[in-house]
Amino acid sequence: MKMILLRKFRVLILMVFLIACSMHIMIDLLPKLERHSNSGCSCSHSPSEEPQSWGKQGWPNKHTLRILQDFSNEPSSNVSSHSLERIPVTGDKTQSVKRLEHYGQRGDRKRPFIQDATVTKNMPVKGSRLSALYDHPLYKRSPPPLTDEDTLFNVNTDIRFDPKAAEDQEWNGEGTMDEFSPTGELTADSYPNWLRFHIGINRYELYSRHNPVIDALLKDLVTQRITSVAMKSGGTQLKLIMTFQNYGQALFKPMKQTREQETPPDFFYFSDFERHNAEIAAFHLDKILDFRRVPPVAGRLVNMTKEIRDVTRDKKLWRTFFISPANNVCFYGECSYYCSTEHALCGKPDQIEGSLAAFLPDLALAKRKTWRNPWRRSYHKRKKAEWEVDPDYCEEVKQTPPYDSGTRLLDIMDMTIFDFLMGNMDRHHYETFEKFGNETFIIHLDNGRGFGKHSHDEMSILVPLTQCCRVRKSTHLRLQLLAKEEYKLSMLMAESLVRDRLSPILIQPHLDAMDRRLRQVCAYAICNLTSRCDQNLNTDPLNL
Repeated sequence: MKMILLRKFRVLILMVFLIACSMHIMIDLLPKLERHSNSGCSCSHSPSEEPQSWGKQGWPNKHTLRILQDFSNEPSSNVSSHSLERIPVTGDKTQSVKRLEHYGQRGDRKRPFIQDATVTKNMPVKGSRLSALYDHPLYKRSPPPLTDEDTLFNVNTDIRFDPKAAEDQEWNGEGTMDEFSPTGELTADSYPNWLRFHIGINRYELYSRHNPVIDALLKDLVTQRITSVAMKSGGTQLKLIMTFQNYGQALFKPMKQTREQETPPDFFYFSDFERHNAEIAAFHLDKILDFRRVPPVAGRLVNMTKEIRDVTRDKKLWRTFFISPANNVCFYGECSYYCSTEHALCGKPDQIEGSLAAFLPDLALAKRKTWRNPWRRSYHKRKKAEWEVDPDYCEEVKQTPPYDSGTRLLDIMDMTIFDFLMGNMDRHHYETFEKFGNETFIIHLDNGRGFGKHSHDEMSILVPLTQCCRVRKSTHLRLQLLAKEEYKLSMLMAESLVRDRLSPILIQPHLDAMDRRLRQVCAYAICNLTSRCDQNLNTDPLNL
């Protein structure tokens, strides 16, 4: 009797195993079956102009998917929100250089930009406030002479393109002979704009004041064909990594709030939405303040069907697409907050706004170091950070490397003012390029939680400035300039933002709030600094 029961149990276990295997195989085959069945099912058509297939390129194998979805969210990684690659092991730098060699571009500088008529109409005329600002002596100071140690890349040795190395035969046939140097290699002027932006990074700035490559890169972010899309792992809210036809990459943050919506008063800063228009406005504000520490960001209207769903090879993202009761295309992806059917991102019917932030160089080529912000908030509902309860907290910071020497503390003060003008309370970490050590600027990444409340000024953001009683002299002078009527900050921002394809980016109350906050910075902090501690109006060598 026991033997019979044992045999029946074994048969039962075997049946369960076979059923599980069958279900696993069916789940893997389901996307392909759905793709083939779409041609005969009118109900699966999206609201776009014509029916789209759900996987024109076919699905990758599991190994490819694992590589695609590995964006290194490991605690030991220096990966930022703008990085696709994880920190390489020894020898990976050679592979990354080879990948860049494959990514060369020949005709990019000769291809005409298809410019929208509204963009041309909105371009500021000569003699505008913005032009007058950039003609001011404070915006004409030159950085120190650059050596090889001051540039992120040495073009002759670190980055070289060989068009013959490209596997894409269509690529090789597009170029013309006059675009190549006599050695058969591409010249730096013919590199794609994203690479020219990378080459221009140095110890003192992400890009120079009047670098034409930045405007060209902003146009590329808006017009380049999107060839692949994947979710970025980590982070609290959904972000997508988009790759373009010219092999450039950008971080896409979709629209979650309208321009008129404010952050609800009962929301904690760490559960606030990340706004696409805040990313765009932060780039323009950073440029007007002459920091130039935010990577280029542009707004783009994306077709969710053709430019996300049909080009993604990320199954997890693809499976979250659905058609809403209003017949709009929606998706929600995977993330910690707001990634559910109730918080889905829906198009009109399949068009959605978003910000595209250009990627910084691959970590295999230019490592970055992540630093904890000394004035980081507690990110807790009840607890307070040390700086919130200790008025002498800055004295401890000033004795701690790298804040005990050099210009790092002054860079923190710059970032403090930048965040206060935006109302951004979410500055927990910052990054620097490892090559330059501690004598370099800090990168202003992740600004999506700015411009949430135009009716409230969060004075606690200014605590680093008031505790340390220090500010960079050039920053002090530029803030005084922007407080004048002829260089009014809100007018300069409005003029700069009108160039973006998604203009208007900010409503007038947010622009007015920046003027009000600028006056408060002068009255609450800067003016006190000039009277109490003139010696701390620093004239450091990075005072650009």
